Amino acid sequence: MNKKTKLFQNPFFVAIGALLCCALWGSATPFIKTGYQLILKTPSPNVPSTILFAGCRFLLAGFLTILIYSIARRKFLFPKKENLGKVAIMSVFQTTLQYTFFYIGLANTSGVKGTVLSASNAFFCLLIASLLFRQEKLSFKKIFACILGFGGIILVNLNGLDFNMNFLGDGFVIFSAISAAAASVLIKRYGKDEDSVVLSGYQFMLGGLVLIAAGLLFGGTMSFDSLAGVGVLVYLALLSAIAFALWGVLLTHNPVSKVTIYHFTVPVFGVILSKIMLTEQSRVSTLNLLLTLLLVCAGIILLNFKKEEKTHGQEKL
Repeated sequence: MNKKTKLFQNPFFVAIGALLCCALWGSATPFIKTGYQLILKTPSPNVPSTILFAGCRFLLAGFLTILIYSIARRKFLFPKKENLGKVAIMSVFQTTLQYTFFYIGLANTSGVKGTVLSASNAFFCLLIASLLFRQEKLSFKKIFACILGFGGIILVNLNGLDFNMNFLGDGFVIFSAISAAAASVLIKRYGKDEDSVVLSGYQFMLGGLVLIAAGLLFGGTMSFDSLAGVGVLVYLALLSAIAFALWGVLLTHNPVSKVTIYHFTVPVFGVILSKIMLTEQSRVSTLNLLLTLLLVCAGIILLNFKKEEKTHGQEKL
């Protein structure tokens, strides 16, 4: 085992690296909402401009992902010719559909609710992998984890005894989570024939180009008359590139469950940062929010927790 491998498997490094990825992903929601105000000049931008904003972010994110990964591998990376169709399919689910729904949904709901609802992708991922693609079996533990997670989603939309869900806001964020879940299942399937980081980097760029074209076609506009607006766009692109690359390295050198167990902190970071950065009013009561986070995080932990067994002196996961 070389020094680099030992470092990547060090429990302290894994914890810090995984938490950094989750903090970056959690920060996306408040920074997107901030970008609406700085770049699109309104808290609730029109749909074409929203899509154009998303496209610019992911075109840049894809370029940076491939650049960083190519430098790390010391060679320029490009998908195999036979996998170009898979890149196109991935771009439909992981970028085009997911972020069309997410950016429009986030413009019509609060950052706090958007963060919590987007965490539902972990539960949709399990259901799609189990029921549609037969990649894994449903167990009582997994079903109970989904019940906890979806219970939290219902709770965050309750106002007293009134179920309050905004279709263009909350509904679109949930559609985004479903698309993200489908993309996760597909990348696991396609990752057998192509490096998952290469797949994601190029699908980011392709999906970003599609979103930019759609946004411009329907009259979307952006304004970069402030340095802060440019900084927000660059940060959003970098967080996708850095978090995905680091998460991929951690998964490569460690058992999956030891890394993904930290994913429950994404909605926690997202809610905390939204509360700090955004001045918008959320209809979610503090008690409902705390109970929702507890249920969603408990569900994600339960989904990712795997008991380690030792067989003949070696770990069996």
